[in-house]
Amino acid sequence: MLRILAFILLLTLSACKLLPEGLLSERTEDQQDWSANKFYSEAKDKLNEGNYSAAIKLYESLEARYPYGRIAQQAQLEIAYAHYKNDEPASAIAAADRFIKLHPNHSNVDYAYYIKALAGFNDNWGMMGALMRGPLKQDMSERDSRASYESFENFKELVSRFPDSKYTPDARQRMAYLLNSIAMNEVHVARYYMKRKAYIAAANRAQNVVKEYPRTPATEEALYIMIRAYDALQMHDLRDDAERVMRLNFRNSYYLVELPEVGGKKWWEFWKN
Repeated sequence: MLRILAFILLLTLSACKLLPEGLLSERTEDQQDWSANKFYSEAKDKLNEGNYSAAIKLYESLEARYPYGRIAQQAQLEIAYAHYKNDEPASAIAAADRFIKLHPNHSNVDYAYYIKALAGFNDNWGMMGALMRGPLKQDMSERDSRASYESFENFKELVSRFPDSKYTPDARQRMAYLLNSIAMNEVHVARYYMKRKAYIAAANRAQNVVKEYPRTPATEEALYIMIRAYDALQMHDLRDDAERVMRLNFRNSYYLVELPEVGGKKWWEFWKN
């Protein structure tokens, strides 16, 4: 047993000799004498290298040693970004919220709002997110819409508070995407109800899309679902109203080709009234 332990110790010492001096010094260097600028510089280097975990630790050490001043504030802001890049959306949002609470009048507080919204927008559910974006190719609209709605509200807060921010144009584009994603989520649910022949539930979901998200592309399919659901329920007046709206707004929709007779009349007879 003693011979085995001696052999392991010998291997360990030999391996240490093979390590680069720079790596050894990095491990053994005492950070007690580091200045705030030194901590920040090292953290920034790790951030730029893509070593986000190491950057986070250094930013945290900086703030623990030097909790006040401009550099500490910048570290608090950049730690939110590091968590975001490290696929830790919850931590990124928490860090951004903390910065907003501590420094509501900071000149870069708009960036904290942006990172907070972006973290929710790109929430990838850990390992499952990689599958959904990769091999399984799940559309964002097929996920739970709560995260999309929260992200939309966060972008909305940025846009309303800081209309002139350099992050606002991108926020507006993401809001438009999220709005349609939320609307399409409702359509996915309505489709499910249609397959289950739960026509009232399907019509209600589709109607919600038309009322709440009228300018999104999802409205086209929502109207079609309303028509088919009301037709199955033999609610001809509501069905006719939905089709009038659809033909008025989506004249060239391919969904129109599949429509059955409308309330006992062919579709073209509507335009004679």
